[in-house]
Amino acid sequence: MFKVFFLIIIFFTSQVSANVLQEAIDNAPEGSILKLPAGVYKGNLIINKPITIIGKEDGAIIDGEGNGTVIIVKSSFVTLKNLKIVGSGARHENLDAAIKITDAKQCEVSDCVIEDCLFGIDMQMVKNSIISNNKITSKNFDLGLKGDGLRLWYSNDNIVKKNSLIHSRDMVVWYSHGNTIEENIGEYCRYSLHFMYAGKNNVINNSYKYNSVGIFFMYSKDTIATGNTIKSSLGATGMGIGLKEVTNFTLKNNTVLYCAQGMYIDRSPFEPDTKNWIEDNKILYNSEALHFHSLSEDNIIKNNKIMGNIEDIVNDGGASRTYNNDISENYWDNYEGFDKDGDNIGDTPHKVYRYADQLWIYNPNVKFFYGSPVISLLNFLAKLAPFSKPLFLLEDKKPIVKIGG
Repeated sequence: MFKVFFLIIIFFTSQVSANVLQEAIDNAPEGSILKLPAGVYKGNLIINKPITIIGKEDGAIIDGEGNGTVIIVKSSFVTLKNLKIVGSGARHENLDAAIKITDAKQCEVSDCVIEDCLFGIDMQMVKNSIISNNKITSKNFDLGLKGDGLRLWYSNDNIVKKNSLIHSRDMVVWYSHGNTIEENIGEYCRYSLHFMYAGKNNVINNSYKYNSVGIFFMYSKDTIATGNTIKSSLGATGMGIGLKEVTNFTLKNNTVLYCAQGMYIDRSPFEPDTKNWIEDNKILYNSEALHFHSLSEDNIIKNNKIMGNIEDIVNDGGASRTYNNDISENYWDNYEGFDKDGDNIGDTPHKVYRYADQLWIYNPNVKFFYGSPVISLLNFLAKLAPFSKPLFLLEDKKPIVKIGG
């Protein structure tokens, strides 16, 4: 039977020049607990046994001194807690990181502060582990040259909760399944959350703002995203939530506001005879509420509040067939019908067309003039007497007339 021995090692010096901590790790029995008082400890550590390292008090700093990865974990059952980890190398090809965990299970990284590290926490083939309440920033490079704040690669069934990634590049979940991503914060990143070839993940109650892209799902399936808030994605193409070739997704109770593109849908659902569900979301004050690209049909889009957007629907090509989606019982603030019987369902369907005079569909720079007298007049004339037959985009057969009705 496996026996666990507990060893508490406390350092009393405030500055450690030699790699005393590595020696303590090497000499400690499996299952030991190393408690570090405030001080600076030399990094480039390798942990290859079940062990716990805890900052006994604030100010326990592990410094990589600008070389390589600060802490490499090559064992299961490792816990790192209440540490400040700084000074990784800057080599992208080596994935220089604050913490790199490989081929492990039931590890924990919590209550740590990561600064001046290219990549934050790099997880490769890690499962059943917890990453919680960490504060992560990257090096002071241009955004595209920063490393990812948190990276899950072939890593399954983990809990990633209450972390903040600020001035990092991306948080990526690639080839990783069954993870819970909950109550995290992402600000001033590129992709605050980016999935690729990932399935059966849960994305719950996260808050992302001032990023280039809020959440982008690619080539993935069987995932639920609920309760997330994506605000003020930056740039002319700043995106709230993107779906590219995804299947069996549920987006529910999310709020997307102040983005160039609220929700971007590209060839989704991807697999034949499948659906995605986009329900009970608030899509508010974006340049475009729903942007369809390429063939995108069989989405169920219901009970959403679509309000204050410059364009509710954009179809950037006739192949996307927006009219083949199941769209009903949404609130559209520009619905022009009536509700004579008082059931809060419009008496006539809400139909959306694209007119030839909507120049901003083809040239985003024209949006600068949106709302000007000239554009307003063109809009009015296009609807009154269109120069060509308008393109039918979609129909909501049961539009909601009043919010809360």
